[in-house]
Amino acid sequence: MEYTNIAYVLAAVLFILGIKRLSSPKTARSGNTIASVGMLIAIVATLVSYDLLDFQTIAIGMIIGAIIGAFFAIKVEMTQMPQMVAIFNGFGGGASALVAAAEYFNPANPSTFNSATIAISVFVGTLTFTGSFIAFGKLQGFVSGKPIVFPGQKILNALIAISIVFLGVYTVSMGADADPYFYGLVALAALIGITLTIPIGGADMPVVISLLNSYSGVAASATGFVLMNNGLIISGALVGASGLILTNIMCKGMNRSLANVIFGAVGLVQEASSSDGKQIQVKSASTEEVAMILEAAEKIIVVPGYGLAVAQAQHAIREVADFLENMGKKVLYAIHPVAGRMPGHMNVLLAEANVPYEQLLDLDQVNPEFEDCDVAIVLGANDVVNPAARHDTGSPIYGMPILDVDKSKTVLVNKRTMNPGFAGIQNELFGFDNTLMVFGDAKAMLTDLHKDLKEL
Repeated sequence: MEYTNIAYVLAAVLFILGIKRLSSPKTARSGNTIASVGMLIAIVATLVSYDLLDFQTIAIGMIIGAIIGAFFAIKVEMTQMPQMVAIFNGFGGGASALVAAAEYFNPANPSTFNSATIAISVFVGTLTFTGSFIAFGKLQGFVSGKPIVFPGQKILNALIAISIVFLGVYTVSMGADADPYFYGLVALAALIGITLTIPIGGADMPVVISLLNSYSGVAASATGFVLMNNGLIISGALVGASGLILTNIMCKGMNRSLANVIFGAVGLVQEASSSDGKQIQVKSASTEEVAMILEAAEKIIVVPGYGLAVAQAQHAIREVADFLENMGKKVLYAIHPVAGRMPGHMNVLLAEANVPYEQLLDLDQVNPEFEDCDVAIVLGANDVVNPAARHDTGSPIYGMPILDVDKSKTVLVNKRTMNPGFAGIQNELFGFDNTLMVFGDAKAMLTDLHKDLKEL
């Protein structure tokens, strides 16, 4: 057991080093590898510490898991990464709940503490499972991306939460006679996972994904206490804490309250925006005109959004940016913390295209840069550049920090259509005098733009 705990400490050190290196795209891959080695050490140490194990069954499970993991890694596109993360969060929570439930029906340590940790693990794990799959459904289009609300929703959630507390107490105190309460706890935990997630709109999905990731860590840590496994306690606590910190960062990036996210108030219907239904007169431009504008520019800021991910245009914008830099232009990238559909979505895409990390500026760094920017190129971003967030009190994005692209001398916006973003409102930026719309697929547009720049 002593050697096992030493191995867990080593694994924990590798987990922390891995998380630290994940903070930069330059070191993210090595950080992922280091953390994976740590998990391998923890798994091997756990298996060695138990004498009576069916290693044949364990090997079969590992092979099946490896095949599924490899399939997802190869087949899932970058645009589907948020959905995959949501599913993995759900599987993590579900696995924790199943392990804790197995201990409930066959307890190795039938104590009050053990029963309490089982109840917590089952509750959080089941909530994470159902909530994550609702999030997946919203991202994939199986469930409406708009907030799903109904009268008395908050009251219902409060009643479910109170019932869960009572069922948890009875599950712990009733001992062998607690089966009906345990089943009720599982059912209500699954229900509240759904009711807490459905009122959240698509624009707030980055916050939800990071929060559910935190929940999955809490569930794993609670299961570690059920099994009295130090490795699982440490790894779960790290995931839970880092997920909660990331959630807080996302909330600040959207000017949301963490309490509202936790209790499912994010994305609830608000008063109609004054910009809704208002006709916006836009000016469109061709790639030839854009090329001439860029030729005369000195400072250019690229603003990537979900449209960039959909078009898989990260390599195309890197090629255009390289060409502009060779012409003597200064090129920067403005990264909003909630651009895309998951935390760090744009960073991952641009890192895949080997965009220099030094050129990626976050919201606070880049906003002062727009004041002397000649051209801002908005690629598929919408709500994160909508000036309505500053002044329209009726807008669902009111108060959300945005990228100040409208302060640039010229704004070039690339979109497929005039459809609204995840928040479901018009973007008044599109009608500004200094804005030009370039319609079409981002990758095709950038490819044509690259050709036009070469011909100048």
